[in-house]
Amino acid sequence: MTPTVYIADIAKYPGKEVTLQGWVYNKTHKGKLQFIMLRDGTGIIQAVLFKDDVGDAVFESCLNLTQESSVRITGSVTEDKRAKGGFELQAKKVDILQIAPEYPISPKEHGIDFLMEHRHLWLRSSLQHAIIKVRHEVIRACRDYFDNLGFTLIDAPIFTPAACEGTTTLFETNYFDSKAYLTQSGQLYMEAAAMAFGKVYCFGPTFRAEKSKTRRHLTEFWMIEPEVAYCDLPCVMDLAEGLIVSIVERVLERKKEELLLLERDLAPLERVQKPFPKITYDQAVELLKKADAAFTFGSDFGAPDETIISQAFDRPVMVTHYPAEVKAFYMKRDPAQPDRALGVDVLASEGYGEIIGGGQREDDLQSLLDRIEAHKLPAEAFNWYIDLRKFGSVPHAGFGLGIERTISWICGLQHIRETIPFPRTISRIYP
Repeated sequence: MTPTVYIADIAKYPGKEVTLQGWVYNKTHKGKLQFIMLRDGTGIIQAVLFKDDVGDAVFESCLNLTQESSVRITGSVTEDKRAKGGFELQAKKVDILQIAPEYPISPKEHGIDFLMEHRHLWLRSSLQHAIIKVRHEVIRACRDYFDNLGFTLIDAPIFTPAACEGTTTLFETNYFDSKAYLTQSGQLYMEAAAMAFGKVYCFGPTFRAEKSKTRRHLTEFWMIEPEVAYCDLPCVMDLAEGLIVSIVERVLERKKEELLLLERDLAPLERVQKPFPKITYDQAVELLKKADAAFTFGSDFGAPDETIISQAFDRPVMVTHYPAEVKAFYMKRDPAQPDRALGVDVLASEGYGEIIGGGQREDDLQSLLDRIEAHKLPAEAFNWYIDLRKFGSVPHAGFGLGIERTISWICGLQHIRETIPFPRTISRIYP
């Protein structure tokens, strides 16, 4: 019986007869020969149809095949170093499942609005395919990193009763007879989990109702968020540094072909090694002054500021001790500098800006109560969170890594919208 195989596994079947199932990526013909570039999601291979082998009827019907028509082709696997992937399929039988109408995405230039409107089809293109394969590897690398360190995966809820990162960016929804919000972060729940399991992480979608049109913002994005009990700022910085190095090494090792397809310069990624430069907020502001950037001391850094700061280094840079006022209510303050937070942002190199935000959490009960009041947050929604400081409070720390921003940097993309299969932005919720 002829086995049905994937193109990615074709090298296991030299000289053997196999069946491939996929879609027509491209097609040419010359006399009694047709050349079909077939893709099946795992790879692309050329199938050669010789009229005498497949018969007149099949040969004629295959002349009608269009891009993205679906077919099943049986033939012999032959090695050919000139061919993509090093192998070809000498077709003996072709079953046409469907002949597609004219494909809307052609080789000509299309505007980004058109491509996003057809995102469900654009995903089939080689460049978009490469980006999503890198995304898959980034996620695997993140999970492997924490799993190998003995972390426990804890799933955080999507519906939350209150804000985590500020009330101005909440998506509100009806929740039976009350209101709920789409999660901005799983962090608060990971703090609870860390008190139960020691070291934990969550991975899932998060939502921010930011009315931003920059190349770095989505309204729905994915984060991986570790939290560790008995961990301080230096501890969590080491954890973040190790994660980034591990991700980049993994992608360079396993997805180099995809990066080269994207025309990514690998040299800057190869420089992503420990140790990362570490500077304070004040030192970062000095870099902005030298660049004559319009910046007000005491403000948080915007995307242009992060670009200037990160371009001063050949690898990611870790910025610490931001003004406490620009950080979230749960961030612990530096006892030596009460106006500064024990937090860290990691800015990716080459001007890509923040990919990690985190730090040490406030573990003192009264200080936390004061912050909740100062931020005008509903205390009753945080009773469970306050309990964590009543029952065995300890120093603890964590961070969140934005998957899409990390992929945008690693792939060298101009805009974050191509890093996720179906992006959600201020102006797009279709398809």
